[in-house]
Amino acid sequence: MKLKKLLEGLEYTVTAGNSSQVVDPENVEIKNVVNDNRKIEEGSLFICIKGANFDGHSVSAQAAEKKAGAIVAESDVELPEGCDMPVVRVKDTRYAMAFISAAYFDHPASKLKTIGITGTKGKTTTTYLIRSMLENAGHKVGLIGTIEVIIGDEHIHAENTTPESYNLQEYMARMVEAGCDTVVMEVSSQGLMLHRSQGFIFDIGIFTNIEADHIGPNEHKDFDDYMHCKGLLFKQCRIGICNGDDIHTDDILEGHTCQVETYGFNKDVDIRAINLAYIRKPGNLGVFFDTEGLINVHAEVVTPGKFSVYNALCAIAVARHFDCTPQEIADALKDAKVKGRIEMVKVSDEFTLMIDYAHNAMALKSLLTTLRDYRPNRLICLFGCGGNRSKLRRFEMGEVSGKYADFTIITSDNPRFEEPEDIINDIETGIKKTDGKYIKITDRKEAIAYAIDHGEQGDIIVLAGKGHEDYQEIKGVKHHMDERELIADILKERGIN
Repeated sequence: MKLKKLLEGLEYTVTAGNSSQVVDPENVEIKNVVNDNRKIEEGSLFICIKGANFDGHSVSAQAAEKKAGAIVAESDVELPEGCDMPVVRVKDTRYAMAFISAAYFDHPASKLKTIGITGTKGKTTTTYLIRSMLENAGHKVGLIGTIEVIIGDEHIHAENTTPESYNLQEYMARMVEAGCDTVVMEVSSQGLMLHRSQGFIFDIGIFTNIEADHIGPNEHKDFDDYMHCKGLLFKQCRIGICNGDDIHTDDILEGHTCQVETYGFNKDVDIRAINLAYIRKPGNLGVFFDTEGLINVHAEVVTPGKFSVYNALCAIAVARHFDCTPQEIADALKDAKVKGRIEMVKVSDEFTLMIDYAHNAMALKSLLTTLRDYRPNRLICLFGCGGNRSKLRRFEMGEVSGKYADFTIITSDNPRFEEPEDIINDIETGIKKTDGKYIKITDRKEAIAYAIDHGEQGDIIVLAGKGHEDYQEIKGVKHHMDERELIADILKERGIN
């Protein structure tokens, strides 16, 4: 492929090495595109990326020695004397990589309907709801998110919520090859900040909600920066669908370039939820509601609470743009389930048990307060905290569970290189700030067995923190551990089918 073709849409200059001699990119043939110096081959276009621990610019001489076709740089590079390897100079190599990758894979986004979802909570669930709805209406939908990448029948474990731009474009190209007509993806604030989703315009961009999260040295410097990065999606989409009830929506949309639609409960939104009613069946929780405004649907969602309605409203708003009928939407909502996101696991008609990914105080509080609305006999919360992470999270989660649950079972969750008992004692410190009752059981299977064995009529039991994860990380090793399998083993041991 010609270098010039790969650089379409970018501002750049190309010189022979570090000289001032201009090179015509039309005369440079490129074999492949890489950003990992270990993958450089003769004829590669090597993109120098500045990472947290490694700067690709530092190995530019190695690229020359391996006879790379050209390199892309945003700062000065050291090259062997007399080296005339073409150097493409750009303002930001991450931004450039997104456009180069799109061109390298022949702009797959232009052959798909693209849906991007950003927000603090609800991204994962909403991507699956949208996929379920659109597939129910006859579309073939690829998915890119926190849990996995889905391409046809292939499920690929996800490393990042939003992959690097090269991987993202490769996934979309594979989706086109697999016959997909649509892709729905989670777009993280980090992904937006690092230009991973650049190189194309989303057909639909979505904002679910925002709360103070991901703020720290390696993420966002403050809440304003976090909001700004979320808002970048709405300068990169044709239609923006936003939670009209979130107090920060106007800030997120500042400077937007898209057509905007809103959803929520207040009377000013474009798609409004009305007639809300909670559902409680043996072993299951859910919610009924109707919509009015741009579309009228009678919906039943098989996950509990008001936030489930927000997720469903968002999916309904998207489905409307794909001409899905109200019945197709209602059928999809009733069937849609997401692994590890308020995932009901039927163990008894007497009490309800669920698995959820809530792994910080904010998420746990949201979940427990929602479940309180179902007036359980007791609300039981089982959780642990990860090792080699902030102790503050442990104190906070302990305090939240002590305050909002009737009984807490403190257990282990990815202790990493710490002793599980030390982490559990930190959680206990937080819970002791409340009047909450609790027990400490280090082994997670024993803890789950205790919860099941002591379940009472009308209880709601939450296994929090692991969600979709199927491992326990101990001393640098990930050991297989899936809570669904643990539950099945426990029931089998007790002779319960």
